[in-house]
Amino acid sequence: MNSRYEKQQLFQPIGEEGQKKIQDAHVLIIGAGALGSANSEMLARAGVGKLTIVDRDILDWSNLQRQQLYKEQDVLDQLPKAVAAKKRISEINSMIEVETFIADVTAKNVEKLVEGKTLVVDATDNIETRLLVNDATRKADIPFFMGAIVASYGMIYPIGFGDQPCLHCLLDALPPHTLTCDTSGVISPIVQVVAAHQVTNVFQYIVGAEVDLKLKSFDLWTGEHAAINVTTLKRPNCPSCCDQATYPFLSDDRQTRAAVLCGRDTVQLTIPHMRKLELRPLATAIQSVVSKLIYNEHLIACQYLDHRMVLFKDGRILVHGTKDIVKAKALTAKLLG
Repeated sequence: MNSRYEKQQLFQPIGEEGQKKIQDAHVLIIGAGALGSANSEMLARAGVGKLTIVDRDILDWSNLQRQQLYKEQDVLDQLPKAVAAKKRISEINSMIEVETFIADVTAKNVEKLVEGKTLVVDATDNIETRLLVNDATRKADIPFFMGAIVASYGMIYPIGFGDQPCLHCLLDALPPHTLTCDTSGVISPIVQVVAAHQVTNVFQYIVGAEVDLKLKSFDLWTGEHAAINVTTLKRPNCPSCCDQATYPFLSDDRQTRAAVLCGRDTVQLTIPHMRKLELRPLATAIQSVVSKLIYNEHLIACQYLDHRMVLFKDGRILVHGTKDIVKAKALTAKLLG
């Protein structure tokens, strides 16, 4: 018995055979923020043989409150999260392999990222990427362990098991919200709770134990929690997971389109038709974190993180003050989720 993992192997449901399976696993983590940090560290300490981490962002001071892999010097050095994550994980466990990509997950690269992985852990911050990864993992027939956090609330759901619905199946049933960590904040304990459930499900899957397939939610501040059997929400004709699946979110026309406007320091993003903006609740949700807010029946205009943003009812978003499409997408994800 390798003494490094002795206590884990002594846990009977894992044991020596389970530990070997953990060490043979290759886990893809989408996002290296709060959930990505917590999942990565736990999986690294557990001895997962290879971690692949994908993130598009660089570190800032607000990350340190809940993103446990990082330290002040990483922010001062303006390191990409993926780079800082690899550096820290390699210090935690030099016996595992860590591969990182500084990239936006898109329809053009997601299938290649998913290819050959044992499973995928969701640590992203927006529904568009989740739907994209949902389709890629359904097509590759590997599990996708979804997790989400905001304020003191968290949710988990394992996708890709038997007759369980996928994320696309659940889209209409999930309550709509306009909360993000940048509009409603987030406390660090909910990060650990959600990541702990995700990693436990990952262990169960890898060692061949039964995975709890309920959709679970937690509010640490109020003490409320729920575990829901969502099997009945499976859609027999879901284009993402039925027998004749077409995986629609792998198509470019289901992704936010981006263009730099000619002669202007502005990026235009266009959200797919199925995800049009509800302006009134959105204006209410973001008013505390933006300035110079203007709202009417046609648009919302505001100042956010040194950029002027205009959000139109038809799904177009103008991000002024940049020609960087990745930056414009990141700003929009922070504000809208």
